[in-house]
Parts: sequence; structure tokens; C-alpha cells
Amino acid sequence: MKVNWVLFAVFCAIVVSGCALPDATPEDDGKVKVVVSILPFADFVEKVGGDRVSGVSVMIPPGASPATYEPTASQLRDVSDADVYVMVGSGIGFEKAWMNKIREMNEEMVVVDCSSGVEIVDNDPHIWLSARNAKVMVENIYEGLVEADGGSEDYYSLNQGKYGLELDMVDMEIENVISGVSNRKFMVFHPAWGYFARDYNLSQVAVEVEGKEPSSADVLKLVEFARDNDIKVVFVQPQFSAKSAGVIAREIDGRVVAVDALARDYIGNLRIVSKSFADNM
Repeated sequence: MKVNWVLFAVFCAIVVSGCALPDATPEDDGKVKVVVSILPFADFVEKVGGDRVSGVSVMIPPGASPATYEPTASQLRDVSDADVYVMVGSGIGFEKAWMNKIREMNEEMVVVDCSSGVEIVDNDPHIWLSARNAKVMVENIYEGLVEADGGSEDYYSLNQGKYGLELDMVDMEIENVISGVSNRKFMVFHPAWGYFARDYNLSQVAVEVEGKEPSSADVLKLVEFARDNDIKVVFVQPQFSAKSAGVIAREIDGRVVAVDALARDYIGNLRIVSKSFADNM
């Protein structure tokens, strides 16, 4: 992805010159300022950080694609003032393009790599879409908050433990919901659900081909595959076009169903997605 170097240069010039930016950051209230790459991580931080963390800033807003998004000047200002930055670390396009610059803008902040300790499969960056992976990520966030705010370690530890139990419970709930599904194959436009599929013995078939819309020949093959495997639904994300998915759905007399891989309410969203899979597979 092409980085907006002009935006970055302008922001750096403002910082170096000491000029005031609009809506300046309020006086320090003693709370930890955190910036995260994606919305689900804001939920993780708030669950572990509780009232020791001020409002969490999210770089990639609702509806934006993690593959192509470029930060605004306001978001870069938040980075310059942050105590902790929580990154995915598994290779999403936004971080490949911007993470080095983000680190350079604030060398004092703690950077948490949520992929640490998570097995990345087939270069799939969507590691957060597994409640089991999420437990490891929450542990990484806990360690980052302790590094930034060591005096509150016991508080963070208690919160992490509670949230970890919630993740264990939703994992068991999903396993129970999915257990009754006879057809273990499902079709998605963007291949975001590989780790979810791995956890619950499902098989994901993607419409998208290496980040691009499928060719006519690809669509024909997918239609044939769907018919052969009694697939009647194509799952799509709000961040991506549903055009090809709609074509396939019409050809198989099926339908398109939206599932969000980037919803802020992490556990609530996993419950919604698992029920949608179970109801439509």
C-alpha cells in the first residue's frame, strides 16, 4: 500500500515546530493512554485496563479496511501522546505500511505485539478471530499495561483473569453451537475466518483470490463447488464488496449473509457469528 508521506511529513513538521494542533490533549489525569490498530483490541484493552485506562483510540475505524486504511492527522496526534500502542503483529496491510513510522513518532510508548505467542497459519493475519488466540493476546496486553503502569499490576491481573474466563466460556459455547452442524464447509468472500474454522473443525472456502475479485472462470468453479457441497450461503464482511458473492448466491439459489470480523464487542460478536454460521450452514 502506498503510504501518504505528505501527511506524515506535515504532521512531523508540526510536532517539531511546537505549533499547537487543534483540540489539544487534556492535562494528564494519571491514566494510561492507549492506541490500538483494530476495534476488537479496544475491547480487550478496556476489559483488562478498566478505569486505569483513558478512552482507547482506534486507528482503523468502523467500515474501513485494515489492508488499505491511512491514518488521519488527528490519529497521528493520538499516537504521539500515547503510553501504549497495541498492534496485531500478524501482517495486516495497515501495520506493514505504517508501523515503523508509528514507532518513530513516539519512541517512549510501549508497543504490544499481540501476535507474540500465537501460531500464524498460512500467513493468515486474522489471528484475533479465535477465542483461543484472544486469550494469548489479552495476556500480551496485560504485560504491556503493567510495563507502562507497574503500580497497578494486581488490578490488571484480576481483570485479565476475569476476561480470560469469559473467553473460555464463549469458546465452549461456540463449540456447542457448531457441534450440530453437519456440513462443515462454508463460503466467504474475504478469507478472514481461518482460525475460527480451525478451532471448530470447519472448512473455509474463499471467493476472493489473493486480495482480488475472482475472474469469471473462478466464479464458475465456486458455483460448481457450492452446488456439489450443498452450500447455500456466502458470508461477507461490511468492509468488502459483496458483488461477486451476490453473483454466486444467485447462481446457487442461495443468499448473502453479513458477518463482521472487526466488531468492537468481541465476545458478543463471536456469539452472533457462530449462531449465523450454525443457522446457515
